[in-house]
Amino acid sequence: MSISIELDGRIAGFRLSVAFEVPSQGVVAIVGPSGSGKTSLLRALAGLERIAGTIMIDGEVWQDDQTFIPPERRRAGYVFQGGSLLPHLTVSANLDYAQRRAPPGPIKREQIVERAGIGHLLERRPPTLSGGEAQRASMARALLAQPRLLLMDEPLAALDIAARQSMLHWLETLLAKLALPTFYVTHDEAEAARLAHRTIRLAGGRMAT
Repeated sequence: MSISIELDGRIAGFRLSVAFEVPSQGVVAIVGPSGSGKTSLLRALAGLERIAGTIMIDGEVWQDDQTFIPPERRRAGYVFQGGSLLPHLTVSANLDYAQRRAPPGPIKREQIVERAGIGHLLERRPPTLSGGEAQRASMARALLAQPRLLLMDEPLAALDIAARQSMLHWLETLLAKLALPTFYVTHDEAEAARLAHRTIRLAGGRMAT
């Protein structure tokens, strides 16, 4: 089974032109400098932007000339830089929000809360969390949506060095246990080498060597 991507189009004047096929398991790092198209690629995979071309996940067409599956039906978990928790809800209520909209799946709340190490944070609200705590809660929420595909957009970039190293170790363990197909955007080559099974490099909206 595989993930096949072939896109060639523009978003607000920026042209993204990529074509690749990767196995539908493990972590794919998307590496490149700022403005290279990394986030545009993730947004296209999530269905948040429509760029001309084809996206196929395990033989299922998410997008082609005749088809465009909307974001809410793609089951793509998206973790943004800096987190995206609803600030007026507790961590527990943020998890509830994801679960209510999710189909039945293999990822259990108790397990992911334990693996994320957020059991003691459940009754707190996002503004009271540290950067690392907020990111762990955001990842738990994304996973409780039972995604077929996990998309992570520089999730460690906003953290200080100590928090980043701690989170990197946690992520390495978590992603290995879940075996969920993951696209991980970063500009840090060392981070990519540690987490990813394969790497795609972008420069100026195109694939680079």
